[in-house]
Amino acid sequence: MTISETSPTSTIVSFGEMLIDFVPDIAGVSLAESTGFLKAPGGAPANVACAITKLGGSSAFIGKFGDDEFGHMLVDILKKNEVNTDGVCFDEHARTALAFVTLKKNGEREFMFYRNPSADMLLKESELNMGVIKQAKIFHYGSISLISEPCKSAHLAAMKAAKEAGILLSYDPNVRLPLWPSPQAARDGIKSIWNQADFIKVSDDEVQFLTQEDPDKEDIVLTLWHDNLKLLVVTDGEKGCRYFTKSFKGKVSGFSVKTVDTTGAGDAFVGALLVSIAKDTNIFRDEAKLREALTFANACGAICTTKKGAIPALPSTSNAHELMSKTK
Repeated sequence: MTISETSPTSTIVSFGEMLIDFVPDIAGVSLAESTGFLKAPGGAPANVACAITKLGGSSAFIGKFGDDEFGHMLVDILKKNEVNTDGVCFDEHARTALAFVTLKKNGEREFMFYRNPSADMLLKESELNMGVIKQAKIFHYGSISLISEPCKSAHLAAMKAAKEAGILLSYDPNVRLPLWPSPQAARDGIKSIWNQADFIKVSDDEVQFLTQEDPDKEDIVLTLWHDNLKLLVVTDGEKGCRYFTKSFKGKVSGFSVKTVDTTGAGDAFVGALLVSIAKDTNIFRDEAKLREALTFANACGAICTTKKGAIPALPSTSNAHELMSKTK
């Protein structure tokens, strides 16, 4: 796509946090045992924005950064990834958030956060660029921005503006328990905006956390359904995903790859699915098209686990098609 063909509007707007992940240079050791750390951009909503542009879609990011070297570095990464940054602002009194991430031997992660308070938590409603929000097709967000004020009020105001403008609301709660006051506070906070979303993606672990029941049981998953929903997707790691709409439901198999680091896999999946939804919002009513989009999203998620970090590991469309054709 040449510059002259790009439109100034961003189809998918992603709202929330972007931070620096410090990842140990050796997998399978604790933070205390690590001798060195690699600096990687992180934060689920930002990862999703970058996943979208990597797949040829158009995205914008809305959030706040510390007016520090890390903050400016992160915004530069968004720009390098062709994400619209008109909704970004800086706080000269607060730092950009940091997270130390432990990679276990199986590529799974544990987090230790430094946010007391970080700039992303201090985004105010008055700092929202409503122009960026109102021209979107899809408004995507997580739950971390609901944890504390003033960011919570900004998040709710952005959602309200998007809903009133007829924009699809996309929600990936991305449970990060260490950031919430308690597990119950996390459940309540995440559920507080549940019934407003058009599309929700949750992992099997998150289903278990939110329902405190077995995530493999369909009747348990369906307790998360609400009447405003167009699509509920449960990701089951390498097994693939399950989908539920008003008129059909099913499973789509995943792809088996050599997993190095699961960071960003869910975000690659969401970005890929949102690109497909933005191209055709009737996809919720067309099971064949939806299954195709979910297969593509599964491939994107799988590829993302084969490299360290989130944004550097995000696949292109051709990467995804290559994996899909190999396994046909």
